[in-house]
Amino acid sequence: MRPLLQSTVSFGGLSFDPLVWSEPLMWLVLAAFLGSAVLHQFAEAWARRVAVTGWGLFAAFWLVLAPHFILTQKSAIEGVGGLAAVPLSLYAGYLLWNGRDSLFVLTRAIGLMGIVYVPFITIDPLRQWIVELVTDQTAFLLSLVGVDPLVVEGFTHDGIRIATKQYPYESTFWFEHEEGPITYNILLACTGMGSISIFAGGILAVSAPLRRKLRTLAMTVSVIYVLNLFRNVFIAISFGQQRMQWFEGVVMSLFGLSDPRMVSYYVADRILAQTGSVVVLVGITWLLVRELPEITILVEDLLFLVTGTEYDLQSAFDIEGEETEAAATPGDD
Repeated sequence: MRPLLQSTVSFGGLSFDPLVWSEPLMWLVLAAFLGSAVLHQFAEAWARRVAVTGWGLFAAFWLVLAPHFILTQKSAIEGVGGLAAVPLSLYAGYLLWNGRDSLFVLTRAIGLMGIVYVPFITIDPLRQWIVELVTDQTAFLLSLVGVDPLVVEGFTHDGIRIATKQYPYESTFWFEHEEGPITYNILLACTGMGSISIFAGGILAVSAPLRRKLRTLAMTVSVIYVLNLFRNVFIAISFGQQRMQWFEGVVMSLFGLSDPRMVSYYVADRILAQTGSVVVLVGITWLLVRELPEITILVEDLLFLVTGTEYDLQSAFDIEGEETEAAATPGDD
């Protein structure tokens, strides 16, 4: 079966396609985490076994995907995050096995994240719809600031192949340039669905009144979606008009670039936009804690996994929420 994406990595004379392995692992992780959530209702011992297995598979998923982020995407933030997720996933499984039952909530949250996100990478009409919708809205915002590139579909335009395009959607911004056209492709990763699925899974996984969860979800999705459109506009202008040709030699060496015009893209996207996205996601998390205090059970567990220190965020933020379904209990280590 052809993988959802092709992303062969060549290193030291060896070729390896991480996405060939990550796709089946993705399905196994999703089945394990959702299966654990179901089993937790009536067979906690089996739910624990299945969840711990899922965390081990989740570590393997990130291990095989890390080369894609580092060598293909050339994204330091995603690469470091992918590598860090390997030991953190194994540690989460270890803690859950040793009695930290609050991690059942995080396990369920990741399963729900998959339910939200996986349809967009597996159902072509759905993926095309969201990609072209975001493209159209980005084009509209660009027109408001006087930037009006062509938006083209297919894999070629005027006899020129569009580099790195994966699907023939009407999702490519075509900027004329004296040295040849510059193309900026809107991908699924540019739609904000990844971040939306993360927060949606977390919000839906915690125990809280449904009305408040839906209100918080609507607010979060709206904020992420709109900010992501502005992110696309920023990258399109910076790259298409070559606004960020900063430290060309350093950036080209750092990212292994051969085309100097790509410097603006890597500065705008890989450095500024991705760093800004991390800051924004932290800010959204802070707002979520205020609006949906029950979500602190997830944040506290994530902080414990990273730092090894217990936190009481509800006390720190001076907020009151309903009693969480499983108090955080440290393992026997």
